[in-house]
Amino acid sequence: MKPLFSPQILKGVWMLLGILLVVKMLWFAVELLWLPTAGVQHSEAKGPKALYYRVKLSPSEAPAPTAQQKPLETAGSIKDITLLAIYNASDTTVVTIEHKRKTKVLSKGEAINGFVLEGAGNDYATFSKDAKTYKVDLMIKTKGAAGIKSVTPSSAGTPSSEVEGNVIDAGDYKIVDKSLVQHYAKNMDDIYKNIGITEVKKGNVLEGFRVTFIRKGSPFEKLGMKRGDVIKAINGQKIDNYNVAFDIYKNIENIDNLTLVIERGKEEMELEYEVN
Repeated sequence: MKPLFSPQILKGVWMLLGILLVVKMLWFAVELLWLPTAGVQHSEAKGPKALYYRVKLSPSEAPAPTAQQKPLETAGSIKDITLLAIYNASDTTVVTIEHKRKTKVLSKGEAINGFVLEGAGNDYATFSKDAKTYKVDLMIKTKGAAGIKSVTPSSAGTPSSEVEGNVIDAGDYKIVDKSLVQHYAKNMDDIYKNIGITEVKKGNVLEGFRVTFIRKGSPFEKLGMKRGDVIKAINGQKIDNYNVAFDIYKNIENIDNLTLVIERGKEEMELEYEVN
């Protein structure tokens, strides 16, 4: 019997299959090592990658813009201050003002309602606040020495408010009702309506205050002072500057005993008072 395939043909087929297998294996190796796994120039991302999300907020969800805070308005106005009296010297400035129906004495540098007294002229005072300067005119312009407001006897009239209290003569001293002291401590303008004073200087040195008039029947007349008296010292403190006099005035409600050293003519004497 003759075989279907000759040994040479079978040998050729097996050789061909072997060649194809080798080529396939080589192609697989090339594809694995150099060619991209899929598509053109595909590269696999390596390592972790951060995720970002775009979120679109609706108008109602959008954060409200930060409101710009307005500076708080400072309470009070320069119009609340009424200028009643002025003393203005080369080294001292003292004014009497009325604020909310209360009288107060201010020295240069002191403040009322946030307004600082900077200086004064003959009929005005200047105040500062928040880097701004304000001018306040004297309410009643009257003639007086050294720029201080004074009232002459003919224009004095009667005090603006009823004065309570009395002065009692106890011989060597006088007893003054505390209510009387409290009244004049809060109503300095009434002082000018009952008594007039002017400065006494020796050269440029202040030596005291001279009484220029005393209203008849007023508590000041009952204190025993007379026209022409020079007040030299108060409670042992020489009146050699205005700060001494006005410091005593500002604390007058806390004083129980008061001693005035006065010069009457060529004689020096003491006036004693007890406040109760």
